[in-house]
Amino acid sequence: MSKGLPETRTDAAMSELVPEPRPKPAVPMKPVSINTNLLGYIGIDTIIEQMRKKTMKTGFDFNIMVVGQSGLGKSTLVNTLFKSQVSRKASSWNREEKIPKTVEIKAIGHVIEEGGVKMKLTVIDTPGFGDQINNENCWEPIEKYINEQYEKFLKEEVNIARKKRIPDTRVHCCLYFISPTGHSLRPLDLEFMKHLSKVVNIIPVIAKADTMTLEEKSEFKQRVRKELEVHGIEFYPQKEFDEDLEDKTENDKIRQESMPFAVVGSDKEYQVNGKRVLGRKTPWGIIEVENLHHCEFALLRDFVIRTHLQDLKEVTHNIHYETYRAKRLNDNGGLPPGEGLLGSVLPPVPATPCPTAE
Repeated sequence: MSKGLPETRTDAAMSELVPEPRPKPAVPMKPVSINTNLLGYIGIDTIIEQMRKKTMKTGFDFNIMVVGQSGLGKSTLVNTLFKSQVSRKASSWNREEKIPKTVEIKAIGHVIEEGGVKMKLTVIDTPGFGDQINNENCWEPIEKYINEQYEKFLKEEVNIARKKRIPDTRVHCCLYFISPTGHSLRPLDLEFMKHLSKVVNIIPVIAKADTMTLEEKSEFKQRVRKELEVHGIEFYPQKEFDEDLEDKTENDKIRQESMPFAVVGSDKEYQVNGKRVLGRKTPWGIIEVENLHHCEFALLRDFVIRTHLQDLKEVTHNIHYETYRAKRLNDNGGLPPGEGLLGSVLPPVPATPCPTAE
């Protein structure tokens, strides 16, 4: 009996020092689904409807900029894109008159409503880009305008008493019109896209595609894609911003097959096979704007409005604006010089006395 006592104490001591291993909780291979029929209807599926109603009340903002040399049909294409006269606000202009030449950067706002959904559309028309004899640094006014809209948004955002809904004048999309030469991009085209692709979503567009044959159009598209790749110019949708495999697959197809969109714009209607269609009349027949066998306008419209409009807005806010905001605040140590973004000089912060060591 006495020999067994030390062993018992040792065993007890060991049991105190070494805890018994606990079994690990079993992890289910698949998430356990709860049968809602047993618990009754909760109403989680109405969240989407609540968001839809709230968004429809506030409406949407979308700001699109058109850039390119004169005579490429920028204003006409934007009118065709939204099936409305949105590129000019002058009431004196009518459909039969020639569209006046753009001479200055001008933002024209409209409210478009379709199916109960309201969108405040702003078209930013730019000067006849590249029309001058000396086009050195002619992209600077456009770049300045884009950055000014970021600055305007930033000032409102950091205000102490800021608005509940900040007016969004930031450029969400820039349609860059390429002349249908069939050869290669001009040095000016490359320089512009190289500078502005870092601050805005650029979508390259080959204008007046009806001036080229199908073979010439296909070869020119491939040449433009190759030149943009060689010069390291990223156009929208950018590869690094693809969030998942589905987005990557869809956007890769757009980048490799559709870009740049070869389009034809027209706001005139013609009768074709008993239907009224938008088109351009030639001696050989009617070029139908929305016919994919004639041009890629329908692809551009679906891309900008029906599939990627919200993503254009998100990339503008989360990437381009955040980049500008971080640089702007970092350059000034978190606060702008002088009056700064808050609109008034900040009072000095009183120094807090440090506790003395006893």
